[in-house]
Amino acid sequence: MIGTQISRVDGAAKVTGGATYAADHSIPGLAHGYVVSSHIARGKILRLDATEALALPGVLRVFTHDNAPKLAPSPRGEIEDMAPEGVPFRCLRSARVLYSGQPLALVVAESLEQARQAASLVHIEYEGQAHATDLRGNLKRARKTKGEGAPSSHGHAERAWRRAAVQVETEFWMPVEHHNPMELFATTVVPDEDGGLTVYDKTQGVQNVQRYLCRVFKYPQDALRVLSPFVGGAFGSGLRPQYHVFLAVLAARELRRPVRVSLTSPQMFTFGYRPALWQRVALGASADGRLEAVIHEAVGETSRFEDYTEPAVDSSGLLYRCENVKLGYKLAKLDLYTPMDMRAPGAASGGYALECAMDELAFRLGIDPLELRIRNYAERDQVEGKPFGSKELRACYEQGAQRFGWWRRDPQPGSMREGPTQIGWGTATGIWEAMQEPASAKAVLRADGRLTVSAATADIGTGTYTAMTQIAADTLGLPPENVTFVLGDSSLPDAPVEGGSFTVSSVGSAVKAACENLRRKLLRRAQGSRDAGRLSGDRLIETMRRVT
Repeated sequence: MIGTQISRVDGAAKVTGGATYAADHSIPGLAHGYVVSSHIARGKILRLDATEALALPGVLRVFTHDNAPKLAPSPRGEIEDMAPEGVPFRCLRSARVLYSGQPLALVVAESLEQARQAASLVHIEYEGQAHATDLRGNLKRARKTKGEGAPSSHGHAERAWRRAAVQVETEFWMPVEHHNPMELFATTVVPDEDGGLTVYDKTQGVQNVQRYLCRVFKYPQDALRVLSPFVGGAFGSGLRPQYHVFLAVLAARELRRPVRVSLTSPQMFTFGYRPALWQRVALGASADGRLEAVIHEAVGETSRFEDYTEPAVDSSGLLYRCENVKLGYKLAKLDLYTPMDMRAPGAASGGYALECAMDELAFRLGIDPLELRIRNYAERDQVEGKPFGSKELRACYEQGAQRFGWWRRDPQPGSMREGPTQIGWGTATGIWEAMQEPASAKAVLRADGRLTVSAATADIGTGTYTAMTQIAADTLGLPPENVTFVLGDSSLPDAPVEGGSFTVSSVGSAVKAACENLRRKLLRRAQGSRDAGRLSGDRLIETMRRVT
């Protein structure tokens, strides 16, 4: 089954409306929360008046920094697994305003319409302070990153660049980019009779959210369960618990009833994003196109309270062979919320800058841009000084050029046309890590030959349900229709957040191992013969039936 094309196992539920997302649960007695956001970037609240809001029919409570329960005394108690260095933002903790869009109040009412109307009647007076939100105007204030976020350099790049026969120096500005998936962020919290909570959240990591909420609200792990079986896109925005889940749990605890908090489309712009970046790439080469210097420097924005580092320059020390590489990254602290990972963080933005510079160098040299990349092909990881475990990039270049008819390309910019349309042919290289994280899975085979495999991972639209079904079916020799994979539940076996392209390699390996253990256990019970390990899938099911 691995490598075989099959229909997505979750496809029917999604196209027929059977998939249930965080805001879809019909709960008796459900109240609705609506967030009131800041309209200034920096300052403090002088006065917050919710009198008119509370006078409306159906309004249950307006939570503010003045009346919200005091929880963890230290912000360190609110750090979660995906948090960068620094102090996490603490919702409804003080009158300080740290960024535009900051949640300042939560209005809870019997219906969403009542909550939204009441939120419009919450009056806030501010004392605004001078703020800085523009990266262009604050480059000189940027400071170097330290420790784990500091990129690695080697050789004498600046000197080699000045001495190079051919030089290219380029500068790039990249704006902020927001994730904004189709499903808006929402959380539905349901208290139970024993004081525990069931939390339906939009997230890429149910166990990360569970651990965060247990730390903040002092719940034992078995008293708080987070569910997220379907995610309508996330692209990295669901790696960290967002403020809506904190507010929903806070309100449900205080009101002792189910509460849902859903963000609006404008409020989707009030948390993590891919940061704005300034980048400088300088390349030096010999006359025959051998790289002699690679310099890649960047400045990214971050919040005042956390140091998020976009790894934009790191791949420039890996992708091409060069003895002199200088990489640098600085942070400009601004009055914004903390950026966060978004779809190949660093690789997308940094790769764009490096590859544009390589094209400029190829034009200066008069060398085909694909040929330039092949001449500087790296056989070893220059940062670690080790050979790559596997690398098929050269074959990819050759195969792509052949299929595309690359050598018919006219190298003169603006020279190629298809009828009246001007066209261009280009090439670029991307790079990403082959990561693997600790993960576990559980496999249960029933007497009727149906297999259930489970892990607390996520499916953000990337096909986790289907991939894990294929791996399990392949390992035990079962048809995929006999396999059910369960995910998105914090009570399931431990799994990492879904991100970084490591889900299949991590959770998939755990699924394979669980199914192999199940197979061995079953065969040991079935018979002790030497050929037990060679049973086919059909014989395995029949053997299991006899055993049970």
